[in-house]
Amino acid sequence: MEEMYGIKYSKPEVILLQDTGIGVAESAARTCYDSFANSENSVIQEIEHTLPDREMCDEINAIEESALLGDLAWTYFHHSILEHANLSFLIRGTSRGVLQEHARHRIQAISVRSTRYTMSSLINAFVASKFGGGEEFFITKVLGFDMFVTSDRAYNRIEIAGMYNKLDFQYNTLEDFYAISVAKSSLPFLEEYAGDSEALYEALQAGKKKRNVGDAFKHIITDNVKVDMVVTFNLRSLKNYFTLRDSGAAFFQIRWLAQEMMQVTPKKYLDLIIKKK
Repeated sequence: MEEMYGIKYSKPEVILLQDTGIGVAESAARTCYDSFANSENSVIQEIEHTLPDREMCDEINAIEESALLGDLAWTYFHHSILEHANLSFLIRGTSRGVLQEHARHRIQAISVRSTRYTMSSLINAFVASKFGGGEEFFITKVLGFDMFVTSDRAYNRIEIAGMYNKLDFQYNTLEDFYAISVAKSSLPFLEEYAGDSEALYEALQAGKKKRNVGDAFKHIITDNVKVDMVVTFNLRSLKNYFTLRDSGAAFFQIRWLAQEMMQVTPKKYLDLIIKKK
């Protein structure tokens, strides 16, 4: 947990899901210079005389050091060969604000938790609040979702109250609010559990989810909401990402994320993209 500008924040969690190794990058570099015989890695030397089989490919992917890659990265700045190494990270608990910053990094594969498909619990809490519990029921229920990067309970109550007011505006404006927010098969619950917000919420949660429920309501959430994502960078792009985002000039939340990503990035990659002090 960290405090910034008078507000406490939780930090994201990061796991390295997979990495492809640096051996393919050295193979690519040796191909450029036709210098397989000069490698300190015997399996790379063999490529000069034979087409690698599966066993050799496994050895190539297991390479931990390459003097040539170090020279190319830091002496000759031949960084295109770094594009042959890829790393994939699972990120949990960063913010939608960080997601916007991430979108500025063009060369990455990114898959993000969808608000279109994952807002059912939030909408169910609001619908249930209209059957006895009121705004306080909604706020209490959503506080339990742990859905914000901010961790101050008082601040998060303000966020949730704002979400309630936005939903309430639509509730009072749309004639078909329940048809938009509740699956057809769950509509009978509104009558069955009228007057019991908790029972209605549990019934809605157990029932069929309204498809694409976020289409009508995703405007209610802010940049403060947590998102989970999987991102894949090639090593050259990851170098650019760390250079820009592990900087005092970067948005503090994406700086935290970059630092967590660096913590789980193996040394063999960091040696090629982070300048030693």
